[in-house]
Amino acid sequence: MDCRLLNEKSRIFVNADPYVVSDYVNQHVGSHCIRLPKSGGTEASLSHSTFGSLDLCLISYGDSVRVTSPGLETCYHLQVLLKGHCLWRGYGLEHYFSPGELLLINPDDRADLTYSEDCEKFIVKLPSVVLDRACSESYWHKPSEGIRFTTRHNLQQLDGFINLLGLVCDEAEHTNSMPRVQEYYTGIIATKLLEMLSSNVSRETFSEGCPSFERVVQFIEDNLKQSISLERLAELALMSPRSLYTLFEKHAGTTPKNYIRNRKLERIRARLSDPNANVHSVTEMALDYGFFHLGRFAENYRSTFGELPSDTLRRRKMK
Repeated sequence: MDCRLLNEKSRIFVNADPYVVSDYVNQHVGSHCIRLPKSGGTEASLSHSTFGSLDLCLISYGDSVRVTSPGLETCYHLQVLLKGHCLWRGYGLEHYFSPGELLLINPDDRADLTYSEDCEKFIVKLPSVVLDRACSESYWHKPSEGIRFTTRHNLQQLDGFINLLGLVCDEAEHTNSMPRVQEYYTGIIATKLLEMLSSNVSRETFSEGCPSFERVVQFIEDNLKQSISLERLAELALMSPRSLYTLFEKHAGTTPKNYIRNRKLERIRARLSDPNANVHSVTEMALDYGFFHLGRFAENYRSTFGELPSDTLRRRKMK
C-alpha cells in the first residue's frame, strides 16, 4: 500500500527487541501480550506520536508474532495494513487482512492477531468519549450498550480517509500544532468513522433538531466551572428530571451527570495541553472545575484519556 504515515520525527525504535517495543506499546497504545518464535531477532520498529486525544502508531515486529489482548476498555483501535498480512481470529471466524484493509477493534473486543514477518501497521487509538461526542453533536442515536463497528473495512470504499490520516500525521509532527486544531481534526476523524463505517449508530437526524437538548447543552458549556444541578437542567428543558434522563440517553447516550463530568474533563485536558493557557498546576485546574476529590479526579481522567493529568501537563511543558 503506497502511503506515508508518520516520519522520522516520531521514530522511537529501529531494529529493536520486539519485547521492548511491546512494553512501550503497552504503556501508550493498548494492553496486549506477544509471542514470537524462539529464533526471534531484533528487527522491530516503532513510530509514535500523540495528537490531542489520539495516539498514532506505526509498528512492525520484523518477525511472525502473535498478539493477544483481553480488550481495550475505553478506546477503539483503527489498524490499517500497510505491508504484509495479519491473521485475525474472532467470533469463531478467521480473516487475513492485507494492505488496503482496515481492522477496527471495539473497546470490549478480544484481539487475537498474527502478524507476518513483513507486516507493517498504522494504528490510531481513539478514546470512546470522542466518538460519543461526535455522535451527540450530529444528533445521532447511540445505543445504550455503546458504539460498535463491524470489524472489516476496505479503504477503497472510504473515500479520502487515508489522506485524512496523512494530514493528521503531518499536524501531529508539526511543532506548532495548536490544541484547537488537534480537537478539530480529531472530531473530523470521529465523524467520518460514524458516517462511513457500518455500526450500530442510527444516523437518522431530527428534522427540527432538538431545541430542548441544544439549550441544555449550551448551558452546560457556558457553566462548566459551576455546580450544575439536574433540577436546573430540567427547568431549562421544560421537563421533569426523569424526562431529562431520557433526553440525554436519546441524544448523548449517557446520563446528564456523566455528560457534565466528561465535558469538564475534556475542557481540563484542552487547557492542560494548550501552551498558551495560564495553568499553574493540575490541582488548581481540578478545583476550578469542581473536582474536590483529587484522587478520584485523577482516576477519572486516566480512565478517559489513558494518562494522568500530570502527564498531559508535563508533555505540554516539554514542547
